[in-house]
Amino acid sequence: MGSYSSNHLRLLSYTKQLASHVNHGRHDQALSLFHHIHSSLSLDPFVFPLALKSAAALRRPHLGASIHALALKGSLLSNPFVACALVDMYGKCASVPSARQLFDEIPERTVVVWNAMMSVYTHSTNVAKALELFEVMDVTPNASTFNSVIAGLAGLDDGSFKAISFYRRMLDSGLRPNLITLLALLPSCVGIASLNLIKEIHGYSIRNDIDPHPQLRSGLVEAYGRCGCLENGHKLFQSMKERDVVAWSSLISAYALHGEAKTALDVFAEMELAKVKPDGITFLGVLKACSHAGLADEARMYFSRMQDFYGVEVTSDHYSALVDVLSRAGRLYEAYEVIKEMPVKVTAKAWGALLGACRTYGEVDLAEIAGRALFEIEPENAANYVLLGRIYASGGRHEEAQRMRREMEDRGVKAAPGSSWLPLESLGVVVMTSYLALVITHHSKRRSEGKDGGEAVILSRKVSVPSFYTALAIGVRRSAGDDYKLSALLRAIYEA
Repeated sequence: MGSYSSNHLRLLSYTKQLASHVNHGRHDQALSLFHHIHSSLSLDPFVFPLALKSAAALRRPHLGASIHALALKGSLLSNPFVACALVDMYGKCASVPSARQLFDEIPERTVVVWNAMMSVYTHSTNVAKALELFEVMDVTPNASTFNSVIAGLAGLDDGSFKAISFYRRMLDSGLRPNLITLLALLPSCVGIASLNLIKEIHGYSIRNDIDPHPQLRSGLVEAYGRCGCLENGHKLFQSMKERDVVAWSSLISAYALHGEAKTALDVFAEMELAKVKPDGITFLGVLKACSHAGLADEARMYFSRMQDFYGVEVTSDHYSALVDVLSRAGRLYEAYEVIKEMPVKVTAKAWGALLGACRTYGEVDLAEIAGRALFEIEPENAANYVLLGRIYASGGRHEEAQRMRREMEDRGVKAAPGSSWLPLESLGVVVMTSYLALVITHHSKRRSEGKDGGEAVILSRKVSVPSFYTALAIGVRRSAGDDYKLSALLRAIYEA
């Protein structure tokens, strides 16, 4: 009896030490301690998830497999926490098929185990598999199940509507969204610029006492800002008792995004007075504000201050932002010098900013350099060929413009329609621009001719969107280089 009690106390002490090592990222020490426990005491289920977490963190699948063998020897696969940790470990440091094979072998799968497998799929961007798994669950899903799928969908380029639909499904099932749900959903709200849904999330968070969480508040500040509701974002920011670097950066980026450069820079000055150290994201917002206002000298100053005073690591995004500022200000060769001297890999953003400005300022020779660099970085992007061709044509070099078209054909590059979502909530419309697919509540089948010659055609074909929208598709074919005044065009359709 005394020996059992002594061993139990030793195991309890070791387990606490193991948990401390894992929680503080001391994974090598954690695994050494696990080996010591295994060699001197009988293991219990509590130590396995901890050891597996360390094996996953260190990406050591062979060690994870050894721990798996010990779990099988101890008949612990039926323990949901051990099974969950094993699935997670294989998903992170072996392969998704290995995790799925183990999942299929688990005799009794609780919702925790199902959630673990779905998380493996969503983290590997295989959201379709996660959805398939969700539909065949033989246990009742919980909030974590929905959170995993919503987060996975929100991370897809075209997943915003599906994420919101899944959120509605969660509500219909009687489950209450939590902080993780709301944080996962916000990017989708921004993705379709749904101000009403952002307000719905904000209201829900207040009613359910989630609102004070700083991460959610910062996320809401950013979401309001991206959707153009700067007043709401600023009011929410001012109501925060503690404003961390994320909150300040979100507000600065919001004002910068909408061309409010002076306000963005004023907020940055307030941030410095508040003794909050800016980070790389903060300075991206500052540089973008300078870009919108044509403040090239100020951008140079902030760029230097970021490195010399704050010691912030400069990334390719910062260099691209500086190139954009200089290019917009017409200082094209200065921007080109920045590109040539970049200590990091030059991205398409930097060359693209320079190429776009070359068209504005009629700089053909430099445009050719930028265009050729872009062809190397992203050879399948038709927009680069088209833009360089237009620059040639504008400069009277029509043979080169024709050569661009032939080069596109030779390389098999085709201009694909782009898309973005714009809200026109007063009309009950959600708009996808460029070659437009519009989701509307008005059931007209008329044709409307825009003043600039563009033609809007309402088609009867339904489009795939959540059921809380009535769906009709509208196609708008636009001439190259022209921008539609979409709200006026759609209002003409709506009122016809």
